[in-house]
Amino acid sequence: MKFIHVTDLHLVAPGEELWGLNTMQRLQACLADILLYHPDAEFCGITGDLTDDGQISAYQGLAAELANFPIPCHLMLGNHDDRANFGLVFSSHPRDDAGFIQHRLDREEGVFLFLDTLKGPPSSAGLYCADRRAWLGRQLEKSRGRPVYLFMHHPPFSISHRLMDQIMLEEPEAFHALLQGHDIRHIFFGHAHRTISGVWRGISCSALPSICHQLPLVARSVETVYSEEPAMYGIVHLGKDSLIVHSDAFLDRRPAKMTDADAREGWL
Repeated sequence: MKFIHVTDLHLVAPGEELWGLNTMQRLQACLADILLYHPDAEFCGITGDLTDDGQISAYQGLAAELANFPIPCHLMLGNHDDRANFGLVFSSHPRDDAGFIQHRLDREEGVFLFLDTLKGPPSSAGLYCADRRAWLGRQLEKSRGRPVYLFMHHPPFSISHRLMDQIMLEEPEAFHALLQGHDIRHIFFGHAHRTISGVWRGISCSALPSICHQLPLVARSVETVYSEEPAMYGIVHLGKDSLIVHSDAFLDRRPAKMTDADAREGWL
């Protein structure tokens, strides 16, 4: 199966810009590119920071764009989001019994769980409280013996970035304890504004750049906290014995300076 991973939209009110970037135009370009090249994707997981400051008008803009997007989208919240305002606009989006924006998707290939790690202001760190852990525990028990894929905004581990490691998921040990004894194949996360891949306690993980601004890997390598680097979305190919994640810099795809004679007739 194929599915799409997008993260950190940071949408602002229609007509406004965020640090010189038109976030809505970037979302529109991202969705158009997905439809052009990956219309066969089964779903799209958007791992939080849907908006930059939780404005209702920003959620309304997102809802309007997704209304014309035929691929099912599973939305999660990040530290820049507002759960109440999200609920006002996306009133039919699934949530758990406690009102958190998290749900499951069952497919032949496995179980996909979309988690709510929003703690709320003034903190930018993530939180996965007892109520949310109880829901996850039930879903994992229900999924016992099947492959499970987790989607969340905040990583429950250090990503070796001084700034972001201060605002990772709190109480990671309690979160990790829930996963023990289950077949957790991969964690897709956001928050980092960078391409990241690795393994956490035997579980493979990956993150992507935002489709808006990015976070420099090395502080002071640019003059500002955030940077303008290529925006990307992820294309995930899930097989019986493999998981492949491609990242595509959809706004920075240009032809190479080569002639027709330089092109290969074949690769073998």
